[in-house]
Amino acid sequence: MTTTLRPTEPLQRAADGALSRHFNVCVNSRPVGAIHLTTHPVFGPAVAQIRDLRIAEPDRGRGRGTVAALAAEEVARGWGCARIEVSVPAKAQELLRLVTALGYVHRNRGMEKHLGTTAPALPEGSRARPMTEAEFGPWNQQGMADYAREWISRGVPEDEAWAKARRDHANALPHGTDTPGVLLSVLEHEGTPVGTLWLALDTDRAYVYDVETDARFRGRGHGRSLMLLAESQAAAAGKRIVGLNVFAGNTPAERLYESLGYRTVGYVMYKPLL
Repeated sequence: MTTTLRPTEPLQRAADGALSRHFNVCVNSRPVGAIHLTTHPVFGPAVAQIRDLRIAEPDRGRGRGTVAALAAEEVARGWGCARIEVSVPAKAQELLRLVTALGYVHRNRGMEKHLGTTAPALPEGSRARPMTEAEFGPWNQQGMADYAREWISRGVPEDEAWAKARRDHANALPHGTDTPGVLLSVLEHEGTPVGTLWLALDTDRAYVYDVETDARFRGRGHGRSLMLLAESQAAAAGKRIVGLNVFAGNTPAERLYESLGYRTVGYVMYKPLL
């Protein structure tokens, strides 16, 4: 039996050059699933993204998804893409095993925690205050540099990584410390600044964009205090969910979040197209 992709629509081209196409996954012309392939909304036409891959229950476990994913990679190469990515919900373990077997590498994962009704307190000697204008500039520059380096270390070309870092910071903090819906805080312990927190308040949840303990004070529990601060600020704003992203390989952060009750909700996987 032969598994192939058959387009269900013409190739869609957006004004900015983005490409998109839906396909049926067919076995001897019989549809057994579907796949949606696009170029990346952030990294542009050089990166492809599998938005959806579904195989009907009776045809699972027969290699249909594997062939469909490999065929999608060939389509992406034809589009001129040098990399392909896929986001996998944590509950879709079968898909996660599939893309891992095909050589996709875990880049980052999303985590979240449902809060209780009582805001946690900070440890004795610790207090939070708003970040000052004088602190914002150096903090923002260092944050962009660290963010760009994270992407570079995971296969993103340097120019793309820096462009993304500048764009993301500009979009998320258009008015600096006065950006609506954003809380930029400095954690002090016994009067000494020991870390920073960037928390965004969305319509239904809070999101930790950045949490950083000063290198001189790491290993003393201040990272946990910063996360407790995030939960306290979220609860005070009426949010009951806190979300965050953590890059693969950041084991101390992963362990901290898991110990605080955060659970993985999805993975982003990527693969170079040679």
